[in-house]
Amino acid sequence: MLGERIGEEIGKVTSQRVLPSVNGAPTMETSFQAAGTLYGVPSTETATYIASLRPDGTLFGQGQGVVMGKTGEAATWTGSGIGRMKPDGSISYRGAIYYQSASPAWAKLNSVAGVFEYEVDAQGQTKGQVWEWK
Repeated sequence: MLGERIGEEIGKVTSQRVLPSVNGAPTMETSFQAAGTLYGVPSTETATYIASLRPDGTLFGQGQGVVMGKTGEAATWTGSGIGRMKPDGSISYRGAIYYQSASPAWAKLNSVAGVFEYEVDAQGQTKGQVWEWK
């Protein structure tokens, strides 16, 4: 069951590169930076994920990132998800994310499994939301 939304952000893809194929599938590395909130704390995020094209046309992505709060909070995350490419060049991902943090304001993240929606438009603008999975 989905719980409260714990984070949201908007950002931009900062770099992309093609990696060697994984099992013959085209693979792309994407990095992005975003700004938003995590548990109500204004934050910035830097992250990188790798996505491989699967035979059915969907993408499987895995990534990691660092989130910094405006008042000194810090957290890292790892996650994975499934992406779908749209005719306009945008991609829509859905998946799970797991955080770690020693910051008191974000200590709850250590025991939360999150589910996310992440969108990238054809111009590289990003939008993400994370909910606690209860």
